[in-house]
Amino acid sequence: MTDKKEQRRGLGRGLSALMADIEPDSEATTASSRSTRVLPVEQLEPNPNQPRRQFDADALDELANSVRSKGVIQPLIVRKKDGEAERYEIVAGERRWRAAQKAGVHEVPVVVREFTDEDVLEIAIIENIQRADLNAIEEAAGYEQLMTRFGHTQEKLAKELGKSRSHIANLLRLLTLPDVVKHAVQDGKLTAGHARALVTAPDPVFLAGDIVRRGLSVRETERLVKEAHSPTAEANTKPKSKTASAGSKDADTKALEADLAAALGMKVSINHQAGKEAGSLTVSYDSLEDLDALCMLLSATR
Repeated sequence: MTDKKEQRRGLGRGLSALMADIEPDSEATTASSRSTRVLPVEQLEPNPNQPRRQFDADALDELANSVRSKGVIQPLIVRKKDGEAERYEIVAGERRWRAAQKAGVHEVPVVVREFTDEDVLEIAIIENIQRADLNAIEEAAGYEQLMTRFGHTQEKLAKELGKSRSHIANLLRLLTLPDVVKHAVQDGKLTAGHARALVTAPDPVFLAGDIVRRGLSVRETERLVKEAHSPTAEANTKPKSKTASAGSKDADTKALEADLAAALGMKVSINHQAGKEAGSLTVSYDSLEDLDALCMLLSATR
């Protein structure tokens, strides 16, 4: 048994090794497990480096109903907080902790273990990935944390987590997208496939708004990005007025254009007259329905 404890686990075996001696043969044996104790929910707190930032409200309600009826069946994995008496950090099981609070349950079963910061982050990522709970951006952010904080390479992550290197590399590329696009992925408005196609797009924010508004598939998105790279598309989007061209716009103007385009789901162009405070703002629409939506939006702000 001592040899087993001293053996260094691999990343991909972390969760199964962690849960091996607490998985119950039946619900009745869970509470009586010699390694399990009960703690008040207020003595527990989430892992601040938890890669998952969003919890599906409906799924959490369902889990809360289950907890209210049957209690927390599987214990949470926690570790003691350094220098804080009777305070514990959740290593695995934050959803159960949140559901217990929602259900009005004041105590939960836990297993207290000793883990390093690296172990905690690895386990949190592994738990969520294996249970398909992370969106693509959260998964990528978790990989980035393992690489930047603990020096893991893409090759090591691929080997230890049982993923292909290309899968990890493609996800990490999503982190280069503008925040507006990443938020759309996290909110479920865009899929990972949409986001991958937008990585190479010349104007990912505008295209993301167009994709959401028109409900385009990943294939249609890839075609849209390809068209955006074509010389014809560049010629069609080049300003024809004597006002400042897109290439000479300052970063603040471009950021404002991007924010407005994301909010409206339409192409927005802001052009300042050289040497003056005046200029023009152009909103381009593709259909009369788009125009109606824009008019309704402007009317609502009066």
